Amino acid sequence: MSLKQIIDKCLQKSIQNIYQITQSIPEVQPTKPDFEGDFTLVTFPLVKILRKNPDQIAAEIGDDLMACHSDIFESYNIVKGFLNLKVRDSFFMDNLEKLAVSLDEIPGRKETVMVEYSSPNTNKPLHLGHIRNNLLGYSVATILKEDGYNVVKTQIINDRGIHICKSMLAWEKFGHGETPDTSGIKGDKLVGNYYVEFDKNYKKEIAALKENGADEETAKKQAPLILEAQEMLRKWENGDETVRNLWKTMNGWVYKGFNETYRRLGVDFDQVQYESQTYILGKDMIRKGLEEGIFFHKPDGSVWVDLTDEGLDQKLLLRADGTSVYMTQDLGTAVKRFEENDIQKLIYTVGNEQDYHFQVLFTILKKLGYPWAGQLYHLSYGMVELPEGKMKSREGTVVDADDLMQEMCETAKEKARELGKLENLTEEEKEKSYETVGLGALKYFILKVDPRKKMLFNPAESIDFNGNTGPFIQYTYARIQSLLAKAQGEEGAAYPGNVSLNEYERELIMRLSDYRDTVHKAAETLSPAHVANYVYELVKTYNAFYQNNPILNNGDKNIREFRLYLSALTGKVIKKSLALLGIGTVNRM
Repeated sequence: MSLKQIIDKCLQKSIQNIYQITQSIPEVQPTKPDFEGDFTLVTFPLVKILRKNPDQIAAEIGDDLMACHSDIFESYNIVKGFLNLKVRDSFFMDNLEKLAVSLDEIPGRKETVMVEYSSPNTNKPLHLGHIRNNLLGYSVATILKEDGYNVVKTQIINDRGIHICKSMLAWEKFGHGETPDTSGIKGDKLVGNYYVEFDKNYKKEIAALKENGADEETAKKQAPLILEAQEMLRKWENGDETVRNLWKTMNGWVYKGFNETYRRLGVDFDQVQYESQTYILGKDMIRKGLEEGIFFHKPDGSVWVDLTDEGLDQKLLLRADGTSVYMTQDLGTAVKRFEENDIQKLIYTVGNEQDYHFQVLFTILKKLGYPWAGQLYHLSYGMVELPEGKMKSREGTVVDADDLMQEMCETAKEKARELGKLENLTEEEKEKSYETVGLGALKYFILKVDPRKKMLFNPAESIDFNGNTGPFIQYTYARIQSLLAKAQGEEGAAYPGNVSLNEYERELIMRLSDYRDTVHKAAETLSPAHVANYVYELVKTYNAFYQNNPILNNGDKNIREFRLYLSALTGKVIKKSLALLGIGTVNRM
């Protein structure tokens, strides 16, 4: 429990004791620097309820707190209705010791949560949009685990469909048998190149047909390449051996490439599902829905559900030829996940362009009577945009994930060389540092933004060693490790005795005490931005403490040991917080 939560509980108890009310009890806030005190209660929200002067209310509450909680509160003062409370040093010190113990104590919860993220197509490599998806899903899963939940990380790979056949057909026509090994090109990039190649040649065919008098729509439908791709899809669905073998080969190239990207990005999965194995799962559910009158046939034989009473529209579930659509697959996959896993909640990490799809999916599952349908959640996030505008995969204008990660690491290398901080490290240690700092910059820049907001990605801004950036936070951690190394083991001493705390030490202890509360808030809201903002504020608070309090050259051994202890604890919380964002630390920068 944070110091603020303890003070809030004391406050609630006092107000209930004095006024016998439980509603509209305001929370305390940290006292502003211009005033004396640690926590401040604004009494104005109570004025209407109690019909008393704000200063009178403040005095009555202050007196009660001093009488009932003298072990916590040292004094109070009132400034124009603001009750400023000064907390005893002993209270800070006692809670600091408890905090150090509780940092590694994970709350015990019984719920298991499944988090789906990534879920790429096998016709192109991962790009900047996938990076936000993966970092967000992985961080949310890690935060939920830190908050005590059992977590299952999963993805479903979209490995079938017309878009996959486009890459396959282009490779057949224009590839001349090249492979990742013969070309030296990473497998997912090689396949992505042929997706772009298909689109380039397809557009040429459309243009030629239009020159011969066809309108736009007819040209798109009659272009030879699209007709061949559709025929290839039909052969795939009918189990054609040649098509299936090519599909397995090219998908194998892609999976190997994906795994390399995931490894470098630092994300992983407990389960992987494939659309080719799940796309027909929902058909039995469709039959059940028809029998129960939840779904209906249209004259052409297609199956639909009418959701107009729920403020949605009519939704296609099976085509007239009996083939499934994405909704069919997603219905079946959801049921399979709950059948095969003892989970109480399923979170889909998918961009906000799919908001309507998930509204429909969740509504249909509720209509079908699945008791867990109310435990489905769409973690909808905004798109990542560039200064040049939106990315388009088929036109080859995406920011490739591998290229971006490499660029970030190269930039970190340039910055480190400018600062000249790594001369005494081996080349291997230097490369590891560049990797950790470069990827930390990328991850922090993306995760510090609330998931629901779209964001503009600026690589140069993200790698800055000053301001609200990953490298700034990592640098503070490295500074602490350097301090502790110079102390020659003093940080490992027993918990120091009581000392007289100054304002910087008190504020730092308050920040440290907020760690568990921040993790819980991030888990409840599924927003890693809470953790990112917390660790940034913690680092700023520590830097103020560091700059204003001599540590190693302090003549008082007790104070020196205490400040080293406080520094070591801060370093631990920084490291734990960054780990929740998938970010590593280095001891030197």
